Amino acid sequence: PWDPTRSPGGRSGGSAAAVSGGLAPISLGSDTGGSIRQPAALCGLVGFKPTYGRVSRFGLVAFGSSLDQIGPFGQTVADVAALSQVICQTDGLDNTSLPDAPLGAMDLANASVKGKRFALPRELMSDAVEANVRASIEQAIRTLEAAGATVDHVDLPSLSLGVSTYYVIAPAEASSNLGRFDGVRYGAREEAPGHVESLMATRGKKFGHEVKLRIMVGTYALSAGYYDAYYLRAQQIRGLMVAEIDALWGEYDAILSPTSPCVAFPLGGFSHDPMALKLMDFCTIPANMGGYPALSLPCGLADGLPVGLHLMGPVRGDERLLELAAGVERALGGAPLRPPRA
Repeated sequence: PWDPTRSPGGRSGGSAAAVSGGLAPISLGSDTGGSIRQPAALCGLVGFKPTYGRVSRFGLVAFGSSLDQIGPFGQTVADVAALSQVICQTDGLDNTSLPDAPLGAMDLANASVKGKRFALPRELMSDAVEANVRASIEQAIRTLEAAGATVDHVDLPSLSLGVSTYYVIAPAEASSNLGRFDGVRYGAREEAPGHVESLMATRGKKFGHEVKLRIMVGTYALSAGYYDAYYLRAQQIRGLMVAEIDALWGEYDAILSPTSPCVAFPLGGFSHDPMALKLMDFCTIPANMGGYPALSLPCGLADGLPVGLHLMGPVRGDERLLELAAGVERALGGAPLRPPRA
């Protein structure tokens, strides 16, 4: 909506564009490695990924079962908090649903950043963050500090391996989850002379290129000769990442970073460099790895396009994170960002 020649992000870019463009006041998306928060950042919205298990995934097409979560988009923190109170419920049809899923009371109206402490990992403010985005984030940090917050730079070395780890674990889980779409019980069916031929035609024609690529990568990572070298090693790094992050919660209220290393990019801008597109999620992936609640909210414009500020809190700390985000939103100006109208 800010520039029709640019991408709203993915995977839930349509949901984000609908809210940003004024077609809906709120919407839902799904987030496996940043697919709510990334579009929220590019479209100038608030996007919230609750703690893993707080929103039922029953009915969602599973991609990465240990990573997937449903969450809301809105113009303000109050919008996403209101929708979160509706959708965060225990559901017996989802065996990952938390027994204490419903959110407790929140006081967004009186939220403040005064006295709050934020950790800013150096690994998430690396040279991969474009200069215009970095400038917006640094200005937001100065504003928060002026409002009474403390922002400390910290080292979390495992975060530098987040993207590599994600692109082993997520495709491995996807290769299992998407295996059911064979045209027998799930998915459309492509007819061919024999059963095996029909199955091959269905799998070959009904999945897109990127889906087939991830299924093949995941199957490879889980194969007998490579399981220990790739999948098991990735899970070990995931555990290390969670341990490093958890060690911060006793001292800090939230972990702060950019949401995306760049503003909305031209449509097809990464068609010749798909690896660069995958690297865009390096700030958002850690929240999925540990099941943490995380949120992106607007913190200004760079070259006329929105920049997102990312906040991540401890598991089951959704209410406190939303209150903190409301305080950040107020400190940064409060009014939602709205795209220019033609």
